[in-house]
Amino acid sequence: MSCKFERDEEREVEREIERGREREREREREREREREREREREKERERERERERERERERERERERERERERERERERERERERGKTTCKEGGDGGQRSGYDGLGG
Repeated sequence: MSCKFERDEEREVEREIERGREREREREREREREREREREREKERERERERERERERERERERERERERERERERERERERERGKTTCKEGGDGGQRSGYDGLGG
């Protein structure tokens, strides 16, 4: 009887050891899943940073287009001024003495 009791006890100890190992393996699997989730979160944060950088590049391109439009408007105003000067040289007074106020009235 004592021999059977010892074998049962040994088997119980072995089962307990195996359960402990299984719990440790499960904890390790959970840690690995958590590391994987963190890697995925980091990838998503990086994708978001890249999207923000792209939005900023687009805003900068738009600002540059606006600056170019403004430069073109300025060039056009300059051409208009040059045409006005030519008109003055051709005999007009540029509206200075005639009372012309540029409003067409």
